[in-house]
Amino acid sequence: MSTPDATTQSRTVRAVAALKPGDVDAPSSFADVEVELGPTGEHDLLVEVRAVSVNPVDLKTRVAFDTATAPKILGYDAAGVVVETGSAVTAFAVGDEVYYAGTLARPGTNAERHLVDERIVGHKPSSLSFTEAAAVPLTTITAWETLFDRMQLTSESSGTLLVVGGAGGVGSMVTQLARQLTQVTIIATASRDESREWALAMGAHHVVNHHNLREEVMAVAPAGVDHIFSPFSAGNEQVYADLMPVHGQVVAIDGPKGFDVGPLKAKAQTWHWESMFARPLFDPTSTAQRELLDAAAQMFDAGTLRTTLTRTLHGVTAETLREAHRQLEGSTMVGKLVLEG
Repeated sequence: MSTPDATTQSRTVRAVAALKPGDVDAPSSFADVEVELGPTGEHDLLVEVRAVSVNPVDLKTRVAFDTATAPKILGYDAAGVVVETGSAVTAFAVGDEVYYAGTLARPGTNAERHLVDERIVGHKPSSLSFTEAAAVPLTTITAWETLFDRMQLTSESSGTLLVVGGAGGVGSMVTQLARQLTQVTIIATASRDESREWALAMGAHHVVNHHNLREEVMAVAPAGVDHIFSPFSAGNEQVYADLMPVHGQVVAIDGPKGFDVGPLKAKAQTWHWESMFARPLFDPTSTAQRELLDAAAQMFDAGTLRTTLTRTLHGVTAETLREAHRQLEGSTMVGKLVLEG
């Protein structure tokens, strides 16, 4: 293992944690705490965190985590600098700038220093600031796996892709990657002028209103769509089935209650689940996420991808995180919110 610098001798770090599950305004939902870091594993990086972003999964975890794990440090996306490496680390060195999305199985990134397995970490795009880079790891991984692992699209793929929630964090990256790396026609959904303009800027060929989804999509794609990315699935099963041809594909990232895929059966359509946490949890030796983050970094540096950062809060504290969660719960976010410093 590399020789730690003087500041890594202490294993106590400042962090923000939830003391028990609760709503955004509950005093126990956010607290400034000090916690002990565990030992640095052989494949671990110890990262000095410079910026973190907030995702819908943070909100879901905050209201429904096992109290036995309290204090629960939330946070998945992070960008920072490596200050220590485990004995088996080969792809990184102290001083490297990195970005990554973490795992459900370890404490979160809302801390001044964070331990993470090198195999799910990418080299930060040199053209992006830490704040800009922290906006994109989780959504980039989710979008990449959606398009190229679940849908199995290639640079030759054509047809039509419907991106539901086109102004959201994942929808923004699905649109960008599909526009740059495939030949598909992209239809994004958005209901406000701001989100419509954002979806077009991300690369959507058409933008429709999701409140009248079937009719709006058919107006621009009379033959329907071949692929659907869905962060909002409950109640849309029949509409999706109607819009897709035989062997159409849906990739969903939500877990709706009372869900019924029966309408897809008649046309032999397929429903896939995407979770970027699956590989770190069940295939921990895989380097696929590091490789795709490094590939995406090259695209960011080449200017073919852009950060989805739209809002910044300064300081990672209980109060700034509470405000970040409030803003996400307002359901009007375009792009991503990042806390820096």
